[in-house]
Amino acid sequence: MAEEVILLDFWPSPFGMRAMIALREKGVDFDLRKEDALSNKSPLLLEMNPVHMKIPVLIHIGKPVCESLVIVQYIDKTWGHGSPLLPSNPHERAHARFWAGYVDKKVGQVVRAVWTSTGEAQEAAKKEYIECLKVLEGELGDKAYFGGERFGYMDVSPILFYSWFYAFEASADFSTEEECPKLVGWAKCCMQRKSVAKSLPDHHKVYDFKLELKKKL
Repeated sequence: MAEEVILLDFWPSPFGMRAMIALREKGVDFDLRKEDALSNKSPLLLEMNPVHMKIPVLIHIGKPVCESLVIVQYIDKTWGHGSPLLPSNPHERAHARFWAGYVDKKVGQVVRAVWTSTGEAQEAAKKEYIECLKVLEGELGDKAYFGGERFGYMDVSPILFYSWFYAFEASADFSTEEECPKLVGWAKCCMQRKSVAKSLPDHHKVYDFKLELKKKL
C-alpha cells in the first residue's frame, strides 16, 4: 500500500507552489486538497497547523509538516530517489539555505509593499523590489540555475514569484524583463520543467485574483 501524501494548498499561494514543485521533482504521488485559505479554512487545516493556521501543509502518513522551505527540505530527505534538491556539500547547502532565506525575508517583504501601496510609497517599494531582484540576478550570474547546471533548492525557492511577475508589473508599471533579463531568462528555463510548469498558475489568472483581493482589503 502506497504511503498517503496530502498537500493542503491555496492555488495562488506562491509557497504552496514550492511544495508541489518539490513533490513533482521527486516523482511523489500526492493528493492535492484545495483550501480557501482566506475565509473558509477547513477543519483539517486547523487541526494540522494549529499554530499558524496557514497553507501549505504536507501531511505524510497522518503527520503534518508546515512552512514551505521546511516542507521542501523534508521532501528532499524523505524521498531520496531522483536528483537531490539540496547540495550534499555542507558549505553549498548552507549557501543555498541562506539565499532561500533572503527570498522569504527580504524579497517577500518588499513584494507585499509593491502591490499593497500606492503613489510615492509604491514607487519606493518598486525601486527596492527591483534592487532585490538585481541582487538575485547577481548571484545567478551566467549559470543556467542558481546551483550551476542542475535545478535545485535555490531555484525552487524564488521561482514561485514568476507567476506573480505580471501582477507586480501591471500594478507598478515596470518590466521585470527589461530590469533583470537574466533572471527572467532563468525563470523561463525553469518553466521548461514539467514540475514547474504544472505547479505555477497562469499569470493573468493570478493578476485577476490580486485585483479581487485588493478590493476586499
